[in-house]
Amino acid sequence: MTTTSASPADLLPELERYYDTAPRRGGARAEDFGPLTLFVQESAGWPYYARPALAGEGDGRGAPAGPSVSDVERVLARQRELRVPESFEWVAETTPSLRAAAEAAGLQVHEHPLMVLDTSAMRTPAHPEVRVLDAADPLLRAAVTVPMLAFAAPGTAVGGAGPAELAVAERDPASEGRRVRVSEMIASGRTALAAAVSGGVVLCSGQHNPVGDVTEIVGVGTLPSARRRGLGLAVTAALVADALAHGARTVFLSAGDEDVARIYARLGFRRAGTALIAERPL
Repeated sequence: MTTTSASPADLLPELERYYDTAPRRGGARAEDFGPLTLFVQESAGWPYYARPALAGEGDGRGAPAGPSVSDVERVLARQRELRVPESFEWVAETTPSLRAAAEAAGLQVHEHPLMVLDTSAMRTPAHPEVRVLDAADPLLRAAVTVPMLAFAAPGTAVGGAGPAELAVAERDPASEGRRVRVSEMIASGRTALAAAVSGGVVLCSGQHNPVGDVTEIVGVGTLPSARRRGLGLAVTAALVADALAHGARTVFLSAGDEDVARIYARLGFRRAGTALIAERPL
């Protein structure tokens, strides 16, 4: 299992392979732009992004120099043509030159701590309100809706959106579409979803998406009115436990910021690098 004895140089190539494989497994089409790959979602679901081609800069195999401004602009033009978000995601330490190219092309770059679980760390006891949902769970629709409300009000401060707002959001037809997609993914083993439930109301949820023995924890979000109760940490701990129980060797995530990274460190996650996201400024 991956532990902190492994250096970032050992771990990052493994994560690069995951980043290249996961969108393909999720139904995306890969379009080749030389040093860049654009993943295009061909089924219902979240739109994907562009990222460095797998054999890109920093792989130690004599690959050519990293992406240029013109490479980035070609991908951006294709994203506009497809009417998908103009966005790139990559790891700073693996493809360092992409940041300058993205910024020169007019994109804003955001940094996020990239963290890998030290599996030798002591596990957090299970939270009594947190459980892993199956594909037919009646609370699944609420569970896939909570993160949408959470991410609409970023940060960790207690907010106004609560059970009433969740009930309204669940009535949106898009919420049912997300439930169907996630249910299919759970049934096929492509994701697992954990949720914190109190009084029949989902207060926090998140997922992990395994590819072989590597999995990424994603989309952990707490209903804004339920923040500051430790529910995000409890849901993450449940996802870690589920991943390890199903044979994961490497568990990783990208934290929203350094404050959130310190919270994840309590579960045994250690900094391995910096995940970068480039997008058009608002």
